[in-house]
Amino acid sequence: MLCDGSADYADVALHQRIARIIRTHSESRQDIRDVVRRALEWKSVRTILDLGCGYGWFEQALDGPFDLIAGIDIHEENRVAFLREAKRISGKAVFLKMRLPASIDMVSESFDLVVSSYSLYFFAQMLAEVARLLSLEGTFVVITHSEATLQEGEEYFEFRNLRRLIEQFSSENGEAKLRGYFSLVRTIDYPNSLIFQQEDSEDLAEYIDFKKGFIEQDAKPRLVAQKLLDELARRGFLRFNKNDRIFLARR
Repeated sequence: MLCDGSADYADVALHQRIARIIRTHSESRQDIRDVVRRALEWKSVRTILDLGCGYGWFEQALDGPFDLIAGIDIHEENRVAFLREAKRISGKAVFLKMRLPASIDMVSESFDLVVSSYSLYFFAQMLAEVARLLSLEGTFVVITHSEATLQEGEEYFEFRNLRRLIEQFSSENGEAKLRGYFSLVRTIDYPNSLIFQQEDSEDLAEYIDFKKGFIEQDAKPRLVAQKLLDELARRGFLRFNKNDRIFLARR
């Protein structure tokens, strides 16, 4: 679902394991995709565009049927998994390997639903292009992080570059950015924490390792992992901010 150059986001099996870890250790037992499903009027959705689609994480939660689902992602390795999920619920499925932001060679007003799940901060410059591709009655759904995500780790390390990335499109500033291109913007908060108990050290280690592409810009991932694992052993549990927000924007 993320659209950067990190090799980890091209590893479908690893990405699915991390999704499982997040699901297992989330304090909220409600799947954020179910929140989105209940917020939309699906009768009018026939065509979907997923930006930073990854292996089809968002599509896994949908039932269909749809006429077209198109996914765009930088990693060719995600093609097979995404198309498998999209074809399950759609008459036509398309995967485009592209680095965003970029112009998309598709007809204006082609999609009833455009989705960006935990990826828009990589290509926040795409908002004008999204508005062009969205049908007049369509909805743009963004799921994104709070700028305070995982802030507990900053008790020990400064993550300025990670914070700078998330600030490109976050829970806090997303509405203002969207209102430059969309007339109607609705928000749904998703309060959550990731909780790791003492016996969850392997899951915590794998989660930190998955984030190393972001962490290494500010600190050595090995040192971050060791410090947090030591703290987990000492305290018996660790809690990390995982508050997210859903934006639903219409032209």
